Amino acid sequence: MDPHVTPSSAAPGNGPVSGGGTTPHTPGDGQESPEDRPARLAVGVVGAGRVGTALGVALTRAGHRVVAAAAVSERSRSRVEERLPGAGVAPPPEVVAAADLVLLTVPDDELPELAGGLVSAGVPVTGKLIMHTSGRYGTAVLAPLTRAGALPLALHPVMTFTGRPDDVSRLTGISFGVTSPEPLRPVAEALVLEMGGEPVWITEDARPLYHAALAGGANHLVTLVVEAMDLLRAAGVAEPGRMLGPLLGASLDNGLRLGIDGLTGPVARGDAGTVSDHIDELGKVSPQSRRAYIALARLTADRALAAGMLRPEDAERLLEALAD
Repeated sequence: MDPHVTPSSAAPGNGPVSGGGTTPHTPGDGQESPEDRPARLAVGVVGAGRVGTALGVALTRAGHRVVAAAAVSERSRSRVEERLPGAGVAPPPEVVAAADLVLLTVPDDELPELAGGLVSAGVPVTGKLIMHTSGRYGTAVLAPLTRAGALPLALHPVMTFTGRPDDVSRLTGISFGVTSPEPLRPVAEALVLEMGGEPVWITEDARPLYHAALAGGANHLVTLVVEAMDLLRAAGVAEPGRMLGPLLGASLDNGLRLGIDGLTGPVARGDAGTVSDHIDELGKVSPQSRRAYIALARLTADRALAAGMLRPEDAERLLEALAD
């Protein structure tokens, strides 16, 4: 399947228009190159940060053309020059006016004001695909643009972006949280597939919970790892990353493959004495780490008890040790 879309063909009630094949072009093989396929889109990027420029590169590789980008800081202008050399730098209204597909890749808190501001400025959006990449929001945040005739899409790439060259290669095979009006769902999913991702449908009302799960898992994981490294340094370990790498890699693999059955350690064993010693020691070194340990150990004990891994009497002793 090689779906290609145009703004006019994506109007409610219509599906995407199929174009040519997906085989890359090589001279003399008789195959078309991506940019020669029908229904290629002019793309504009409002917010030329790490995410916007990475997705712009992915769309370019699929044969679309990034024609303009809004970039304020010197760093974002450099990203446009490096990653999207064919794009002109322009104010957001001009970027939107020049594009068939507009990427609003700005911070979450700026998105509502940007959507309303473009409409207030009288920017023509009728028939244009307007896509944001926020995990927090569905398409309701684009309501002012939708009322003005735009076609709203919420495509959230489930990946961290560092600004390094491997941002684009990391898109291959990752999930995108997709929310759109039902008639635009084929269009949204087609764009994700063209960028190398896997579309996963998220309903509008589930977006906050979806995003909380991702942010909690990814962001707090980094915090836990950094905290563990600091504690190991305090214990005299010269290379804590080298020590933690195999252990944490195995733990992550166990959790993803086995769920709670992959749990090991003193809480899973009901070893209240060890847990109590941990709490006492952490209190001497890092009160913040002590509080986090207690909260996570309680959650772990609850899950282990519910899964039948922990006997009620062992859970009771653990909870006594965890009483703060």
